[in-house]
Amino acid sequence: MNAVIEPHRITVEEYHQMGEAGIFGEDARIELLEGELFDMAPIGSKHANTVARLVHLFYAARDSAVVWVQNPIALARSEPEPDVALLKPGNYWDQLPTVDDVLLLIEVADSSIQHDRERKIPVYGRCGITETWLVDVNTRQVEIYREPSPSGYRMALIRGEQDCIAPLALPELEIALGEIWRT
Repeated sequence: MNAVIEPHRITVEEYHQMGEAGIFGEDARIELLEGELFDMAPIGSKHANTVARLVHLFYAARDSAVVWVQNPIALARSEPEPDVALLKPGNYWDQLPTVDDVLLLIEVADSSIQHDRERKIPVYGRCGITETWLVDVNTRQVEIYREPSPSGYRMALIRGEQDCIAPLALPELEIALGEIWRT
């Protein structure tokens, strides 16, 4: 009889203990997804510029949402660090935002497109995040994921730089996607 060997998964608490104990290097860029640790891709100029443009475009939402940039979100057995999140207004001093606080998550992908699409986005859907955008800096397209389910998202839309889109939770915040890549 062959034994089934499963990966050892860690809890969010163990992840935090490892960080506090100095197990990760000071400059380590690691995130926890469903109990597994993943190195995050380095941030290149296209990625950094796209995040900065998104923050600029979402600044108009400052009265109706907190713009949360490359900071952790507490999700069950995960603590991802999406590039941009729009959160319900509030103070997140004592506790990280959770699924109930998230209005929109955005991942910006350059070299990490496959990991984001196949690993991170499904985690967000399984955790119940209402809407996630995957901004592909190479194709200049945005993949919009909606209708979370136990298997990920049931709906995926693709929009290009000629299109305008708005978060479901903030329909008044329509942005022209071409503005993301405007020079």
